Amino acid sequence: MCLAAIAWQAHPRYRLVLIANRDEFHARPTEALNVWSDREGVLAGRDLQAGGTWLGWHRSGRFGLITNYRDQQSPQDAPTRGTLIPDFLDSPQAPGDYLAALAPSAARYAGFNLLLGDLRSLWYASNRQRGFLRPLEPGVFALSNHLLDTPWPKLSRLRNALEHWLSDPADTHQDVEPLWQALTDRTPADDHRLPETGISLEWERRLSPPFIVHPEYGTRCSTLLRVDHANHMEVEERSYGRDGEVVARQCWQGHLTQWPPAPNSVDRLA
Repeated sequence: MCLAAIAWQAHPRYRLVLIANRDEFHARPTEALNVWSDREGVLAGRDLQAGGTWLGWHRSGRFGLITNYRDQQSPQDAPTRGTLIPDFLDSPQAPGDYLAALAPSAARYAGFNLLLGDLRSLWYASNRQRGFLRPLEPGVFALSNHLLDTPWPKLSRLRNALEHWLSDPADTHQDVEPLWQALTDRTPADDHRLPETGISLEWERRLSPPFIVHPEYGTRCSTLLRVDHANHMEVEERSYGRDGEVVARQCWQGHLTQWPPAPNSVDRLA
């Protein structure tokens, strides 16, 4: 997961709205959003190379996402970061307790950001900031490959799109197309607004849009998740090919008391 915006307890209808893009090498094998057979109650995509995930949901109402922190300081023989999300999802610990237990070993991992929540709280943690973890108050947040709410152009663009959608005075929110448009925005940032993260200017440009298209590395999937205050969940994942075109769509919905959620539609488009 490389870009996400999340509205937490920030709307009269929705407890949680999350929109996110996962960027990865196209050669890395991936399983689309599904109910896991080996971890009871988990709904998530899966990285088939390391076995973890970038974004997941649990029938208890627990959820989590992880992004990499872009730096050149990965320790040797670092454990995979992708297991942190499924380990949290089926853990009995509250988000803050899980992160507090993780803190002593966090430096063993390559740089990461975590957003972990349940029906009561949302927490942020990064092993690249002073003070590993902190709770988040109700509001709208965004995360990319630096610390929470670092105003990279694509992060600001996605967060603004979510805030605009939430402010709809009609309060119907049946039309989520503006959120999909924000997730698939291919407009690069101007050079003077690019961050300096230790990679070449060419790659800073390629990675600057919310949606990345490149034959080797690009946006592999987008996810839109909504949970209302009655604990009804709707989630859609769209997967993309090397050319950025949609190749599959997974849609799930249901109440947290009914598990697994119903696969409203699963479409293979290519």
